[in-house]
Parts: sequence; C-alpha cells; structure tokens
Amino acid sequence: MCWSHPLAFLPALPHHSVAFLMKPPGLPVFTLESFPQNRPHRSWYLERLERHVANFPGISQPHSHNFYLLLYVTQGHGTHTIDLVTYDLQPGSLFFMTPGQVHHWELSEDAQGYVVFFEADFYLFRYPGPRLYDYPFFSSAYSPVLHLGLSDQAIRPLIERMWVEDTTPAPQQDEVVRSYLHICLELAARQYPAPVATPEEPRHAQQLLREFGLLLNEHFRTQRSVQHYADMLHISPNHLNALCRRQLGKTASTLIQERVLVEAHRLLRHTDATVGQVADALGFEDASYFSRYFRKHTGHSPGKSM
Repeated sequence: MCWSHPLAFLPALPHHSVAFLMKPPGLPVFTLESFPQNRPHRSWYLERLERHVANFPGISQPHSHNFYLLLYVTQGHGTHTIDLVTYDLQPGSLFFMTPGQVHHWELSEDAQGYVVFFEADFYLFRYPGPRLYDYPFFSSAYSPVLHLGLSDQAIRPLIERMWVEDTTPAPQQDEVVRSYLHICLELAARQYPAPVATPEEPRHAQQLLREFGLLLNEHFRTQRSVQHYADMLHISPNHLNALCRRQLGKTASTLIQERVLVEAHRLLRHTDATVGQVADALGFEDASYFSRYFRKHTGHSPGKSM
C-alpha cells in the first residue's frame, strides 16, 4: 500500500471548500484557467501528454491544483511524485490526483499519453451525491496509480474516445465526455478491493471519518486539538479517538500531527520558504515552537527537510 496523504479516509474536498487553495510561498497552485483552451471556459480539460508538456514547459516542476487529475501513459517511462511519494511511470499507468495534492514528474523524451482535468462540479452536475468522494483512488487508503499494462482494453479506449470527442466539437459534448469519465472512474474502481467496515458501524463510522477528514483539511493550519474536531462533529474526543483507532489504527491526535507535518514537508521541500515562513503558514506562534514540534514528531530539525 502506498501512502500519499496523511489521512487514509480523506476524500477529495468539495468544490466549495477553499482552505487548500491557500498558496504556500513559492508553490504554484494551478486552476483550469491556467491552461488556455482557445474556447470559452469549461470545467474540464483534456490534452495529449506530449502536447501538454510542450505547451507548458514548467508543468514538470512541483505544483498543485484545484481540480481532479487523471494521467494515462501510453508510451515512455519515468517517475511521478505525488505528495513526496515517487511512483514508476510506464505504459498502461493510470494516475489519479485530488485537489490540493503536490506533484511533479520526470518523463522520458518519448513519453506519450493523456491528461484529463476536471472540476468537482463537472462530475457532480450529472452524478450528485458522495460517489466522487468515495472512489478508492481518491483516498490514500489505496495507491493513486493503477498499472494496467499494454494489454489494457478497458480504460484506454474510453480515454481515446474522450480525446476524439474533445477534438471534434459536437452537440452535447460535455454530456458525452462526462459519461466517458464516469465509466472510466467506475471501471478503475473495480480494480481496487472493496473497503472493509465492521458490522456494528459501517456507514456511520465512515461518514464521521469522512467529515473529520474534510474538517481537518480545512482547519489544520489553525487547530490541532482533538477536542476542537470532536466538538464540530458533536461527539466526544474519546469517541473520535476510538473511532480512528478502530478504523485506521491511529489516534485522531496522530492523524492531526501527520496532516500538519505533511504540509510542513511540502513547504520545506518544494518552496523557498524559510522555517519561520513555514511556521507562520501553519499557524505556529514562532519558528522555535514549530521547530520543537517538528523535531518531536520527526526526529530531526525542519532545516534537514529543506
């Protein structure tokens, strides 16, 4: 199992949440408007990987975005790093990313494939409800990449059909692309094992954990107490800790620490921010307090992560 987020239950943030859009010092946060499409704004973008890289040379450097991303590789090799975890990139690889994640890649010169970007509202317009946030590949309980291989006859034809639809304007284009996207995500989800929940608290527990993940993503820069999140969930801190321990094997306090630390690592490694600036961005009183916190939970000073 590959780890790419500090919360195994963390779903993608809904479109109305803006906490993750706070731009860390020096780290680009791209929107769909960052990629001109020579047409009126729409809530999706599709391009051949090789053309995307050629059109936007700086896109290989660390950055994040406020939309969902699919990357399908048809040729070439390299690596794709998502939230500090590096994965092999090869033909038949399908990567998934959620808003707010930081990534960069190293591609061979012959790399080819497709990139698909879409905003949450694009999917939710036709498929409302929690399904978008329930897909396993949009949660770090599972790997963000499927290695389908050259023999893949399920996902690749659908993405190629999306590409044809994109390059041949026709009536109801949004609806057709949205349908292909939905089928891609559903077929990809079949490649993952079904989540296991205890009989006593299957759906309710998952919903509480999902809400905790959303709240944590929104407030971790200013709130690090279990009591705060328990109050917002209308449960006791002991209940929240027990729920996290039972479902995830970690206490709520540990999950809060991990969320803060993964953001600290992102800023220290991928930006030019000083330790003091990182401390300020994460809501610490001063750099020395942040350094003590960082050293206590990682075993080394923040300067060694820069």
